Amino acid sequence: MRIGMIKSNLEVLRAGINTTYQDLGRSNLYQIGIPFSGAMDNRNYLLANNLVSNKKNTPVIEFAYQGPLLKLNGEKICLAITGNVNFNILKKNLKVEKGNCYQTYYLEDGDQIDILSTNKSVYGYLAVSGGFDVELFWNSSSTNTKAKIGANNGEKIKKGNLIQILKSQKIHQLKKLNYFNTKIEQIRIIKGTNYDYFSEDGKKIFLEKKFTVSKLTDRMGMRLEGPKIENVVDTNIRSEGLIKGVIQVPADGNPIIMLSDHGTIGGYPKIGVVISADYDKLVQFQPGSKIKFKEVSLFEAENLYKIYSMETQNILNQIS
Repeated sequence: MRIGMIKSNLEVLRAGINTTYQDLGRSNLYQIGIPFSGAMDNRNYLLANNLVSNKKNTPVIEFAYQGPLLKLNGEKICLAITGNVNFNILKKNLKVEKGNCYQTYYLEDGDQIDILSTNKSVYGYLAVSGGFDVELFWNSSSTNTKAKIGANNGEKIKKGNLIQILKSQKIHQLKKLNYFNTKIEQIRIIKGTNYDYFSEDGKKIFLEKKFTVSKLTDRMGMRLEGPKIENVVDTNIRSEGLIKGVIQVPADGNPIIMLSDHGTIGGYPKIGVVISADYDKLVQFQPGSKIKFKEVSLFEAENLYKIYSMETQNILNQIS
């Protein structure tokens, strides 16, 4: 990816739980079994890059729950963290500065950034001015650890790694964005292609009852627990293509939502699809959270995505 000189690196003193490189993902590869991948929370990914004046598809570090502890070696850099994240900046003079999300900071040689945890959410993002010097795989740095593709040989960032930083050619002024991550009470869906496989009671349960996010949740999928959704036709179908956000129901009656690193084909009936406008909110639900679904029409889903996209652009414009 080398687009400039490398002057600094971040030494990984603690890797965190699920720390990877991500960008906007890779497209047009479903036919060979490769999903989009990319940042789970697209809006927070874009905000992180915009705060440090990077192009929108610049690789960032995505972390889940507990983030990394990183030490800067080299020239001063500008960085930003987005999401709902607790972090500190540890100065080499031993001064500790409490960090705020959606605000840029300078890090100097010997300083550390300690990303302690996400707060009532799952994913956060770290962007640095100039970006990271990482390899591309099918035009994307996005790391899919299940498929072992993407930057860092398709693996999570590990303790001892040196993360190389490309020197930015821009002069950075410190920025601060007044932004708050809101939550929604209901996740909106459109009907899936196998909606009529389920009994009337099953459909009613799906749209009226609450489900709990289980611990069996990662970048590939989100398993839910709750009242069983009855299938009256067939609990298995001929395997067919899947997309991000599709909701499958296996024989046990508990829904599974396909997320960014999902398998590209599957043989469980599909009861619904999470609309694109709600995906960023969905992925931030922690295990134990309650989810309730609400059906909308395809026309409504398209309009809601237009509104979401305009809102995102308006927030980005506030930074610019």
